[in-house]
Amino acid sequence: MNTKNELPEGVAKMPIINIEGCDFIVDVAKFELREQANPDNTIDIFDMDETDDGYAFNYSPAKRNLSSNLRGPDTVRIEIPELVILDPEGMSRQYNVKDLNGKTDYDLRVNPEAFHNRVDKGKLPEIQIEGHTFYVDLRMDKLRPKDDFISDGIRFSDIENYLDEQRDIYIIPYDPRKREFTDIDYETITEIPKDLVVIEIPTDYKLDPIGWNRLHGYPPTYGLKEVGLPLNFVASRATMEDIFVPQKIKENIESMKKQTDNPSNSVGKSRKI
Repeated sequence: MNTKNELPEGVAKMPIINIEGCDFIVDVAKFELREQANPDNTIDIFDMDETDDGYAFNYSPAKRNLSSNLRGPDTVRIEIPELVILDPEGMSRQYNVKDLNGKTDYDLRVNPEAFHNRVDKGKLPEIQIEGHTFYVDLRMDKLRPKDDFISDGIRFSDIENYLDEQRDIYIIPYDPRKREFTDIDYETITEIPKDLVVIEIPTDYKLDPIGWNRLHGYPPTYGLKEVGLPLNFVASRATMEDIFVPQKIKENIESMKKQTDNPSNSVGKSRKI
């Protein structure tokens, strides 16, 4: 493994690391290694094992990517330094930190003030939903609306069916007046609900990784390098199409029409005993 200071054409200030004869661009913004000759081939830093001074992973020279084998003729154990060593200028620019002396990737990815506020002061993360502040309260399994003791808020256990696994977010119907999640009966719905909007919110782990770690028995710092530690979020608007409401309305109306056009043969007949 060798690193090069020269930069690939068209990619400014991104160093190159050579792994078993293959050049990879070090992309600190995406936290990945990207093959210079084939940009679609990437290695996620967070798919690697963390070491005391960097990362390690099993590498397949044939695939030029991670190896699924622990050992074998096509598996090489690779160790690389942290990104603050591989690309100090890029990390300094990415996280707006001029002096990297003594700092690690974790130090830049996880805001120490946010960690202090969450762990030592017990400050809960907050998310703005349609102009109102909600506390991320994983102990109560909910997003709890600030200064609203009537609303039940948004319980994570109630919105499991609305998880978009590919994007790792919830896309849910929401009642802005009640400040609550409102489920939709997909079997009977025949018109767009006028009192609901659709919103996108991160998963409970991304909203409060420290709270999630505590609930599941992990150290507070577990996984923070990957997800970071923001304490303020804003829910995005989505559409009814994103949760397939218009599609189900069309299906239900067509089904009702078929039932009307083709009434059951049993209608009007006496019941046999």
